[in-house]
Amino acid sequence: MPRARTMQRMIAPSDYTRIARAIEWLDDHSAKHPSLSDAAKASGLSPAHFQRLFTQWAGISPKRFMQARTADAALRLLRDGKSTLEATYDAGLSSPSRLHDLMIHAEAVTPGELKTGGTGLVIQYGWHSTPFGDALIAATARGLCYLAFDTGASRASVVADLKSRWPNALVEQDLESTGPFAARAFPDTVRKGGALSMHIRGTNFQLKVWRALLNVPHGTTTTYSDLARDAGLPDAARAVGNAVGENPISWLIPCHRVLRSDGGIGGYAWGPKRKRAMLVWESLQKPERPKSGETKQNRE
Repeated sequence: MPRARTMQRMIAPSDYTRIARAIEWLDDHSAKHPSLSDAAKASGLSPAHFQRLFTQWAGISPKRFMQARTADAALRLLRDGKSTLEATYDAGLSSPSRLHDLMIHAEAVTPGELKTGGTGLVIQYGWHSTPFGDALIAATARGLCYLAFDTGASRASVVADLKSRWPNALVEQDLESTGPFAARAFPDTVRKGGALSMHIRGTNFQLKVWRALLNVPHGTTTTYSDLARDAGLPDAARAVGNAVGENPISWLIPCHRVLRSDGGIGGYAWGPKRKRAMLVWESLQKPERPKSGETKQNRE
């Protein structure tokens, strides 16, 4: 599809790796207030190329990143004891319509489909470039059913995991069919209009946890205990953690937003560096709250 091909030209795995390392370098050297030239040199790029690539990937200039250090804002709010709701408003989220999570429609498999393991279903899959590296995206006629990232190990093992979740379905590679899902899952800008459907296979317990994850706002984080409470399972934090780890649709069901109770980054199936990169990217995409007396037109 044209949209998918455009995104693949704009976002390359090498860009993700380069900018993820640049963000990590900026965090490590923030106390020294590095210049644009210093950051570009550390990334092996010219200042102009670094500025353009960083802004394209993160949606914000390197200068504003270094000034605001928004990357740590969501983590700091939770460390200060803020609730998820308080963190949402303190982070400057202006409207639920800005949150792409609320544009996702999740539909569970029917009891019959769950029992038969997907008999009669056709699942199409393909590998696509994303801001966070290559991802395997799979879908049924009713929506996205699987999203997993390449960790550098055998890609065949990722496809095998997809098949194990739907053991009796017909699973076939079709890059053209999954391209539109990739474009919708990783838009260049905030999603406008329409819903991205997901076709989820899981136990009732897992579905409760995954739906609670969908309610964690873009640009904020939660903890396992808070997520358990929000899912109506306050005494099952450990089991909730296991359900988070079984999430079949990474990124869109945002398990990367769950942190340890001490504010630590915690584990992630696709690697802690990728998890941190996701949190950084989301914190930089948050709508800004104007300062007192400041209008949208006169903000820099």
